Amino acid sequence: MKRTNIFKNLGLGIIAVMIATGAYAAGPESLKNTTMEKFDIHVFPALPYAYDALEPYIDARTMEIHYDKHHRAYFNNFVAAIKDTPLDNSTIDKIFAKVSEAGDAVRNNGGGFYNHVFFWNNLSPKPGAPSAELSAAINKTFGSFDKFKELFGNAAKTRFGSGWAWLYVTSDNKLAVGSTANQDNPLMDVSPVKGTPLLALDVWEHAYYLKYQNRRPEYVEAFWSVVNWAEVSKRFKEAVK
Repeated sequence: MKRTNIFKNLGLGIIAVMIATGAYAAGPESLKNTTMEKFDIHVFPALPYAYDALEPYIDARTMEIHYDKHHRAYFNNFVAAIKDTPLDNSTIDKIFAKVSEAGDAVRNNGGGFYNHVFFWNNLSPKPGAPSAELSAAINKTFGSFDKFKELFGNAAKTRFGSGWAWLYVTSDNKLAVGSTANQDNPLMDVSPVKGTPLLALDVWEHAYYLKYQNRRPEYVEAFWSVVNWAEVSKRFKEAVK
């Protein structure tokens, strides 16, 4: 499995100009037909669609606050945490591989920065369907697509407090579902689930509270209407090469 491929194929469009302490991302409306070939730890990527593109499943106001306040804060804090350290010249996969040695500021803010970039790109106003290869793997591993949705949904609904649900590929090229606390992810050496992430769902309250309040299960169900299956399928293809 080539785990580094996931960073080369995020496919998230960016338009950014640098400022003294980092980078400023252009607004969502300017993100047309541009792609990102690798994950740059010094660039805050623009959202790949307008704030209201995922309505009614995810409302525009939540998207705006989530992206421009929460996500941007993680990025700014991460850049500050690695500034003038050897990590400033590293890559996100190398940082995560030894994040237990990097300190909480890097772990929490680096995870928050990366996880959100990953999350935005696995959402789309045109969700589509999994590729034939991914569908076959899902059916083989979980028994059916509905069973996979149930297991993934349960991982999201039962994550106590804040965190993420994940579909990921293990080191032996098998699909698995799990969850992580706070801003951890399967690429981190501290994570209880390890592998190459394919699909993520943010279950921090700020991701859904304005629209769904405390009704996390409704948010989880709405998520399936905006999954970018083309992107998830591409990630799967790269992960199992």
